[in-house]
Amino acid sequence: MPIILSSIVFNYIIGENLNKSSDNKKDYQKQAILILGITFNLSLLAYFKYSDFFISNFNIVFNDNIEPLKLILPLAISFFTFQQITYLVDSYRQEIGKQNFLNYVLFVTFFPQLIAGPIVHHKEMMPQFSKIKNKVKSYKNIAIGIFLFSIGLFKKVVIADTFAKWASAGFDTIEKLNLFEAWATSLSYTFQLYFDFSGYADMAIGLALLFNIKLPINFNSPYKATNIQDFWRRWHITLSSFLRDYVYIPLGGNRKGKFREYNNLMIVFLLGGFWHGAGWTFVFWGLLHGLAIIIQKEWESLNIKLWKWLSWLITFNFVNIAWIFFRAEDWSDAVKVLSSMFSLSNVVLPNFLQSELIFLSQYGISFTAWLNNIGDYTVVVWLFFAFIVVLLFDNSIQKTNNFQLNYKTALFSSTGFLLGILSLHKASEFLYFNF
Repeated sequence: MPIILSSIVFNYIIGENLNKSSDNKKDYQKQAILILGITFNLSLLAYFKYSDFFISNFNIVFNDNIEPLKLILPLAISFFTFQQITYLVDSYRQEIGKQNFLNYVLFVTFFPQLIAGPIVHHKEMMPQFSKIKNKVKSYKNIAIGIFLFSIGLFKKVVIADTFAKWASAGFDTIEKLNLFEAWATSLSYTFQLYFDFSGYADMAIGLALLFNIKLPINFNSPYKATNIQDFWRRWHITLSSFLRDYVYIPLGGNRKGKFREYNNLMIVFLLGGFWHGAGWTFVFWGLLHGLAIIIQKEWESLNIKLWKWLSWLITFNFVNIAWIFFRAEDWSDAVKVLSSMFSLSNVVLPNFLQSELIFLSQYGISFTAWLNNIGDYTVVVWLFFAFIVVLLFDNSIQKTNNFQLNYKTALFSSTGFLLGILSLHKASEFLYFNF
């Protein structure tokens, strides 16, 4: 609490200073104030989130033995840091007038989205806090809010937490995976992350609507994407917007030639990877996505069209494979899963196929209790239905576009909420609490 309060007071004072007419200060003075503000925010984030990462790498490079600080990561620091940097930059640009301090405090600490996003922008949020209309009870917003919250709760504690046990077994527990176990492991994490993060976003948007506050959409069916650029227009939309508006465009965007554009894209994705976690696997995940964006742009210049289903298949499998580095605790875990996914020397089929396919034994294929190491056959059923849900159904936000409060939506909300509540006995945490 002292950390976020100190950060709020500091940034508010800096912002108000930058908001003052440029006639009162020379440009270089305002630039110095802005640099001070951004440096403060990034230093706070670096100290708490990246100190041990820098120390461990320093020890490796210089063969030293400095003890890690083992600091506890302050809740939501990755999110409120970015939110306040946008406020300072826009204040420097004279795009913000004088703000009420309590409204600013509310903007930074608004509890529905504080812990794991969306990364809200002051232009979207602060005017809403001042609207008299938003202080009047809205039964429609309450109904939609409960509807969204119920969907998000169900996504998180029923779907995401079910996939979590299979993903954790494959990544953290099992030392050696066969071909199908490796694919089940990677796909389980791919769906765990989506239903976990999008579930939280639904809950945040739903809670905010109870107070007549509309948070920005953070997900738009990202696993329906047919290219990697489309994926990033749909996944963690508010992070993509921040990196575009406050990193990519200030660096020059695509205005200074292709080479500079690709450099800027790579910087953005490397920073995006590092923002998610203090580890080289996160940086490598960002590198993969940066390379994928560049390859896509080069492919588009050839004007060669792929079938839509093939474009989707390539995109989804790339995202799924890249998530392995995002999830792995270290390189060995990533290599364990990835190498098993593409190895034909460890193919294991279920027992009931042995009588019909026994001739495959001469090719090194064995028969046993299928997927027994990470779970059982139910993982296949869950993966099948997960694909159907994310590919064929409207997402939660789309369902609110023509929302009507009736017996159907009331039953849907109450069922999702009840199943979510009944599943809360399990130990569970939101993945993005760690980022």
